[in-house]
Amino acid sequence: MSEAELKAVADAADIIVNGYAFSVSEDCIRVLNLGSPSRAAVLSSTGEVFETSMDDIELSIVNDYFRRNREFLAA
Repeated sequence: MSEAELKAVADAADIIVNGYAFSVSEDCIRVLNLGSPSRAAVLSSTGEVFETSMDDIELSIVNDYFRRNREFLAA
């Protein structure tokens, strides 16, 4: 992913928490690790994991960020 594409994702994100861009998309929340763009996840509005390329530890961290900040996402 190019630097311009990363910037576009970051600019379009609903929130960014510690380098993770959270974007609300229709019926899911897309999460991208901006520092390592090959690591991403798709969550339900309740935090259920639909798809991921993250390991269990990173996914646990992302879920914690999601739970703490879900009020700021208009899902």
